[in-house]
Amino acid sequence: MSKPLVLVVAAALVDPQGRLLLAERPAGKSMAGLWEFPGGKVEPGERPEQSLVRELREELGLIVEEGSLEPFHFASHDYEKFHLLMPLYVCWRWAGEVSPQEGQRHAWVGVAELDDYPVPPADEPLMPRMRALLAAHAGS
Repeated sequence: MSKPLVLVVAAALVDPQGRLLLAERPAGKSMAGLWEFPGGKVEPGERPEQSLVRELREELGLIVEEGSLEPFHFASHDYEKFHLLMPLYVCWRWAGEVSPQEGQRHAWVGVAELDDYPVPPADEPLMPRMRALLAAHAGS
């Protein structure tokens, strides 16, 4: 029997110091305590970029232009009850300060600290590419 496909979209927000923003999954949600890229489900009729702009505004109070979202990679992961497909975009520019709207904790994480933040299984294959991106940015 096939599982439902869940399409979510996420952003790797990288600040001028070359740090990545991660958000902690809150208590009461599946995979609580793990750290993830900000984002969320793509709603019917939305393009992934539209969803990500909306999610970043709703979750973090950030204003992001679609043109600031660079396609980076994607995750395709088979969870027990669904299959997750997640395009990941890199974003270097936004307006506003990070202000979690749903009470979740967040952290700006440098490449040396990434291993200190456990991520959901779907995100694990993305982390080597993210480390390389952050390391390259730190060296520029």
